[in-house]
Amino acid sequence: MDYYFFNFSDCESQAEEERIRTADSKTVYIETKDEDRFRNKAAEKLKGELYEAVLSQNFQHVVGVLNGKLEILRDTITINGDTALHVAVGTTKNREFLEEIFNLATQDNRPLDMRNSEGSTLLHVAAIVGNIEAAKILVRINHDLMNATDNEGQTPLARALTNMHTKMYMYLLYTDVGYLDIEMGRSTRCELLVNIISSKDYGSAWSLFYNYDVDSMMYIDTTVLMAIAQNFPSKLNFWERTVHKCAFIYLFVYSLCHIAAQLKFKFFEATETTEVNYRLAKTLLREICSRIKYATESKLHHDYYKNAILEASRQNSYEVVKVIVSVFPNAIWSVNEDGHNIIQCAVVNRSDKVYNLLYQMSEHKNIYRTVKDPFRNNLLHLAARLAAPEKLSHISGVALQIQHELQWFKEVERFVCPLNLMQQNWCGLTPQMVFTREHKELVTEGGKWMKDTAQSYTITAALIITIVYAAAITVPGGNRQDNGIPVFTNKTAFTVFAFADAISLFTSVTSLLMFLSILTARFNEQDFLFKLPTKLIIGLATLFISTTAMLVAFGASLFLMFCQNNPQILIPIATLICLPITSFMNSQFPLIYDLMSATYGRSMFGKKSDSPFY
Repeated sequence: MDYYFFNFSDCESQAEEERIRTADSKTVYIETKDEDRFRNKAAEKLKGELYEAVLSQNFQHVVGVLNGKLEILRDTITINGDTALHVAVGTTKNREFLEEIFNLATQDNRPLDMRNSEGSTLLHVAAIVGNIEAAKILVRINHDLMNATDNEGQTPLARALTNMHTKMYMYLLYTDVGYLDIEMGRSTRCELLVNIISSKDYGSAWSLFYNYDVDSMMYIDTTVLMAIAQNFPSKLNFWERTVHKCAFIYLFVYSLCHIAAQLKFKFFEATETTEVNYRLAKTLLREICSRIKYATESKLHHDYYKNAILEASRQNSYEVVKVIVSVFPNAIWSVNEDGHNIIQCAVVNRSDKVYNLLYQMSEHKNIYRTVKDPFRNNLLHLAARLAAPEKLSHISGVALQIQHELQWFKEVERFVCPLNLMQQNWCGLTPQMVFTREHKELVTEGGKWMKDTAQSYTITAALIITIVYAAAITVPGGNRQDNGIPVFTNKTAFTVFAFADAISLFTSVTSLLMFLSILTARFNEQDFLFKLPTKLIIGLATLFISTTAMLVAFGASLFLMFCQNNPQILIPIATLICLPITSFMNSQFPLIYDLMSATYGRSMFGKKSDSPFY
């Protein structure tokens, strides 16, 4: 279809205008005064089609929309001045599509230096979104894009740094190996290392630290150790280590047998990454501490490690504390603005792993038995304080939160000197008085939580008692008229029914009594340590047993009544019985597990390693 712009005002009559419009069915005549509006509308339509073609990553569609007009690739197609190439870099990492569209754009030998309204080049956009595939192609086509700056004077490397794309800025950094030494100042270098550590990419952090300025302190300042203290990766726990070893053995055996040698487990890969990251972080920390120790004056060491070791104590990063103290023994005397040392900080912030370092200490630990802060608070006063909300939020249930606070108080109470129990602080309060005052509201909320929980379970237990008691006196099949003995007495299924019903009745009564005792409890703060959790554990455990036994009794009753001649029906009955049991387990087992592990499980306090600490 062809378009022809014609001034119809020159026509002598309406008939002549109509004759011109219908002269050729393949030509559309448009009034000249509408020419600009028509052309703008057509251009907008073309931009929309090109935008959609790029988003779909369909190169043939892009070629079809362009129709040989390659200059359109350099026209803006979005409100922020992005070209089709900007859109491609910002939305896709399909290397094949990017290669094709960049090759198409460079057929006229013009540089790919187009910018959007923010002054961002294509490499800027790639750095902002972390598109390494696009960056590799662009750097190969035009290496000068590495040094281009946007409207704010930022290079692509700086943009990658700002947006925390560690792999991208490590790629750009190593692409131009002289860039770090020539154009980046000390503060920028330090910011680069800190940002990599903050993203917990310790592989890149170690690579940067090892390959640049290995014999100098050119980009290490106080913020580097602080970043490690704030972002030190966690170590694999016992179960993760066990599963990781099993997965490793499995892969090793299969590799030896040449069966599924390329097999990988996602969990194995995740735990392997965690383990490697932990080892690299520890190595990097030790190397940085050694570099500080031997490359700076002794009187300056305190400025490097003080904030870092106190932050590590607050974050419960005991490995950071151990490494810093092993390199700088005087770090153990560091205190914060409140006059608290690392052990006092650990108690205030409920950092159990740092606190447990006391069990690895020599006689130096006796200092902490009587130590006081500027407000005459001893260690037990600090343990009596209410923990910060973020330290309690991970504990399910207010009652368990109170129990956790009591466990801390009792642990520190065993550690300090007996006289500390009655010592008064600046406000004239003993540790017990501080605990009662600080936890008054939490104890009230805990009592309400226990009552609400027990009340809801009491209703369930009462319903089960009613059901199983009625089932016990109206047995399946009824009784014989002559002697009153149940009809199905000699059937195995009836025996199962009788035992299951009896177990359900007795356990549901026990559960009801436990929950009633909770409802009538006085909710003293000390009761939350063992007494109330134990009652709740017994109540929940017996309720689960009674529910399971009731379902078994119901299944046996069904089998007696309807399945005597068709034993195969037992399979769907058993399957249906498992559904509510599984549902109960999924909904209530986490609470039971938390209660049992917190009350009777392995204590979070104690000696966790034989290696000495100070």
